[in-house]
Amino acid sequence: MKQTASAAAATGADPAATIPRRALHYMNRPMKVPPWMRLALGRDPSPSKAEWADMVAALMQGDPAMDKCVTWMFEHGAREGRDLFYRALANGIDSIPDAPAPLRDFFNEIERVPDWVDWELLDEGVRFHHRIGLAGPYILRDLALMGGYLLSGFNQALVLTGALNKGAGQRIAETGKWWMDCTEENGLRRFGPGFRSSVEVRLIHAMVRRHLPARPEWDVAEYGLPVNQIDMVATYLAFGPIMLLGVRAMGIPVTRRDSRAVMHLWKYVAWLMGVEEKWLCDDERQGLVRLYHTFVTQSPPDWTSRELGHALSEEPLTRQIPWLKDFPKVHEWRLKLQYQMHLSTTSLFLSKKQRRQLGLPEKIYPWFPLLTAAPRFVWYSSQSLFPGSRRRLEKLGRFLQVNSLTEMYGIKPDFARHAHGVKPAPGVPTATPAAGSAAGAHATGAASTGGAAGAGPAAGGCPVAH
Repeated sequence: MKQTASAAAATGADPAATIPRRALHYMNRPMKVPPWMRLALGRDPSPSKAEWADMVAALMQGDPAMDKCVTWMFEHGAREGRDLFYRALANGIDSIPDAPAPLRDFFNEIERVPDWVDWELLDEGVRFHHRIGLAGPYILRDLALMGGYLLSGFNQALVLTGALNKGAGQRIAETGKWWMDCTEENGLRRFGPGFRSSVEVRLIHAMVRRHLPARPEWDVAEYGLPVNQIDMVATYLAFGPIMLLGVRAMGIPVTRRDSRAVMHLWKYVAWLMGVEEKWLCDDERQGLVRLYHTFVTQSPPDWTSRELGHALSEEPLTRQIPWLKDFPKVHEWRLKLQYQMHLSTTSLFLSKKQRRQLGLPEKIYPWFPLLTAAPRFVWYSSQSLFPGSRRRLEKLGRFLQVNSLTEMYGIKPDFARHAHGVKPAPGVPTATPAAGSAAGAHATGAASTGGAAGAGPAAGGCPVAH
């Protein structure tokens, strides 16, 4: 039986023999930490020996509760097991008399709300996501997602499960639907759309862990387990501290309470999706340190970084804007403008070298975020002063989020399109949000001209994928 890194260290064995090769570059060449980063984070973010050993061990750890349920599903009969799973997800485990023990154990676990969940704080996090409109998703697309493609070890599961063939637009739309579900009002309550979508994604991740290692293209010794704990942690933290850093840079003020609320929301989402509690973060600074820790388990950029990055950069040019279909020249101009705005946002955060590694043009400049940061700051600051104007800002922001994804990809908040393309089993009710809610898309772009100019580009921006 293969030792974990921590066990090897305890017995005096060579730790490198137990570590997926993607993490060995840090062991041989630790990253240099600039003084400003130590000051900002309150510590040297480099992991201690114990922290690093725990992380590399987690590269071989999946989601035991969900993985056990999937094993039962295939032993029981994949179709029938899947039908029972979706029935329990839609109606609760008590709706299935004599439910099999693995299924009951899994749902008893996720239906138990952890003691640390503060619904009032989580709801504040939801309202913050509404309030920032389309500027937040802009950051998630152009910084978190694009920058994440630099982590080539992380990319392998995406490529081998068809990410390149699926197309950037579809991946963005599917993840956008999940993001909108999670940030819908009451979306993370037991029968809310965010709860359901997150558990569906968790099921897909377990399916990937079950099947991908059996393929000859997957090298466990190189990459570890697909969709392992560390990769799930890195993904979850992109929606918290990375988004918060980015929206500040775009000119949106973020209070300490806002930061705590956003981190709390994504902490619960990560727990629902199978991230172990020891990896969850309560505050932004802790989240950034943990995210830095995940980076040291990643291999350098490679061809997957270029392919995925270039495909994402070109995605705006493939959009179809229905209300401009009779004006082809204007339609073409609009898509080219969106293409340039997304590249411009990326250039604010990623260096020329990183952009080259992602297959992006090198001569791009952050004109869009720099030109809009000041008016965006003034707009959001003034609208956040009073409860009434703050509520109007939240409604406007959510409207733009829904409208953008509906316009670009036809995903509407009143019909079921499940995250990652998962469809409910026949006869199983669909957990869809109420008509007029915002559960539909994780869109970017920003407010229209005029009063909402501070929110970003013209309505009809681009959603985010994970």
